[in-house]
Amino acid sequence: MKSYVAVLLQMMIWSSYSLAEWLSDHDRPGYNIGMFLIFVFLAFNIAKYVVKSTKASLIITGATLSFYLFIHWGMPAISSWV
Repeated sequence: MKSYVAVLLQMMIWSSYSLAEWLSDHDRPGYNIGMFLIFVFLAFNIAKYVVKSTKASLIITGATLSFYLFIHWGMPAISSWV
């Protein structure tokens, strides 16, 4: 149950990252990379706080990040092929 809560919280974090990325559309790429790293750090620490396991937090963060990147970049690429 704790891992499920961590996944839900991280999906909210990735949604807020999408909003922040959209709002900072005209920023330099370095700032966007820095903001991405801050959100990854935040997502990992929230998962670590909820799950209380570093290994599980890494797995959960990697899984939600992979899912987010697939939805964010993979789906538009797939829909352009069809």
